[in-house]
Amino acid sequence: MKKYGKLIFIIIILSLILVSCFRIDNGTKETAFEISERNKTETEKIDYKAPSTEFFNDVEYKMSRSKVGKYGGQIVVSTIGEGPKTFNPWVSKDATSSEIADLMYDSLLSTDPVTGQVIPNMAKEFKVSEDQKTYTITLRKGLKWTDGREITSDDVVFTWNDIILAGFGNTSLRDSVLIDGEYPIVKKIDKYTTEFKIKRPFSPFLRFVGTQIAPKHVFAPVIKKGLRYFDSYLSTTVKPKDIVSSGAFMLEEYVPAQRVVLKRNPNYYVADENHNLLPYIDKYVILIVGDLNNEMLKFESGELDVINVRGKDLPRFKLKEKKSDFKLYNLGPATSTMFIAFNLNTRKNKEGKYYVNPIKQKWFNDINFRTAVDYAIDRTAMVNNVVNGVAQPLYTAESLSSIYLNEKLAAGHEKNIEYSKELLEKSGFYTDEQGILHDKDGNTVEFDLYTNAGQTEREACGVMIKEDLALLGMKVNFKPIEFNSLVSKMMSTSDWDMVLMGLTGNPLEPHSGQNVWNSRGHLHLFNMRFPDEKDNSLLDWEKQLDDIIDQGALELDYNKRKAIYDKYQQIIYDEKPFIYLYSPLTITAVRNKIKNLYPTPLGGTLHNLYELYIDE
Repeated sequence: MKKYGKLIFIIIILSLILVSCFRIDNGTKETAFEISERNKTETEKIDYKAPSTEFFNDVEYKMSRSKVGKYGGQIVVSTIGEGPKTFNPWVSKDATSSEIADLMYDSLLSTDPVTGQVIPNMAKEFKVSEDQKTYTITLRKGLKWTDGREITSDDVVFTWNDIILAGFGNTSLRDSVLIDGEYPIVKKIDKYTTEFKIKRPFSPFLRFVGTQIAPKHVFAPVIKKGLRYFDSYLSTTVKPKDIVSSGAFMLEEYVPAQRVVLKRNPNYYVADENHNLLPYIDKYVILIVGDLNNEMLKFESGELDVINVRGKDLPRFKLKEKKSDFKLYNLGPATSTMFIAFNLNTRKNKEGKYYVNPIKQKWFNDINFRTAVDYAIDRTAMVNNVVNGVAQPLYTAESLSSIYLNEKLAAGHEKNIEYSKELLEKSGFYTDEQGILHDKDGNTVEFDLYTNAGQTEREACGVMIKEDLALLGMKVNFKPIEFNSLVSKMMSTSDWDMVLMGLTGNPLEPHSGQNVWNSRGHLHLFNMRFPDEKDNSLLDWEKQLDDIIDQGALELDYNKRKAIYDKYQQIIYDEKPFIYLYSPLTITAVRNKIKNLYPTPLGGTLHNLYELYIDE
């Protein structure tokens, strides 16, 4: 594990060097490179060695690695859209709900924000057997749920056996740890120790095994009431006092469409060198804002303390930075990906109706059609016009920050309308005298493109895509809609043609995306399969993806894994179920009053939230 961790660290450092080469021609004096250099100096102030443990007050505390702060104050951030959909982390499928769950429910293990190595969190230590098939995790003694009950290995075993492996809630994690058709065997060794046994060595397992833990005494009665009741448990109508959690923060208030207020957990298990219990701040407030423009106005008026800065707004922020009370941080390429996806579903629903119009099925399942769309999109124009050049065109399923990025594909290709027209002609498409595109059967090529409303960058990209495809004679009906409605279309009814959206990613572990690429994956958006479907047929390249994803997880050597994941990226590049657009630099503005701030590309700006304090 040491050798693997060192390799990750070296690769991350190299990627940071590459990030520093990005230049932003925005008419301001300081470039993204100079912001990176300034951030690097800040980060070097902290020693990111593995956290130590000290025993006092009958608790094995995890010791803070930051300087001693002071209590009080709050940090206010924001989220776009309608707010959280649930406070149950095992049901969550959206980013906002998951973010809040991460603050309320802690995990056994976490990822070091600089080196990328797995480090203890609620666990005091973990051990991996020599044959890498047995994982032993020991909890810190004295940990408590917010209702005062002690956290033990009974909670760990219950979470895995009765929630995750039993298929309750979001099954993505369960699907991710299915190894050769078998799930891990999880059993209690003693009050604080849990053993996980897997069938064969499985490279990503350590990152998955350290997940959040549920209080058995609270969730056991819920499990007995069945899947449907579990899915509705801890809905957004729950009373904050009824949530029993373990994280640095507890829910204090939720006002729909306005805000989520979290307060500090006074019995959290992290302490500073003076034995003060963390977190320092009293409250963490998430304002629910309608769109990105509203979010920016709230930051400028002082209502927000942290904001991700869009490329087009960077010159405005740069001009204000020196005269204002905030600082900009460049965290490098985003770890998420943005793309348009085709609905390749050719099956029927349980009522016998096709999910996708059969005429459109022929278009979307034609590789010439998909490739023509790909070559018609002007990514350079998007980068320049939508994000002010603060990005790089993206062509691969792995983000530019991934240590598994297929470098040969990263350069991609230029826009080429003539090539797009040639490809369409090969498949029998033609344009009439008015320049309108028809298929070989005479049908006018017209389809819908959806995205989530309020994400102004995506809306701008959607307009540009519509204009680009109009050059081919395609009529695109661009439809930004509310996020929940979009999710329902994609994951419940499959009632959509094309969609413009993004997915979060893990730059250290490609297998975290198996639920997207596996043919039965929960997020296999481009060809979603539903439980009641009888048709199990797969496209040839879907079969290849299934095999490759399995191979990559079972390979332990980094270089061999890299070669395997290069193949999956090649398949996506060639078959184009997703067409990737661009990868923006993640630039964040943070108020100067927030101290102990050490942003990193892996951890983000507030990765050490429990260590942050306010100094006006």
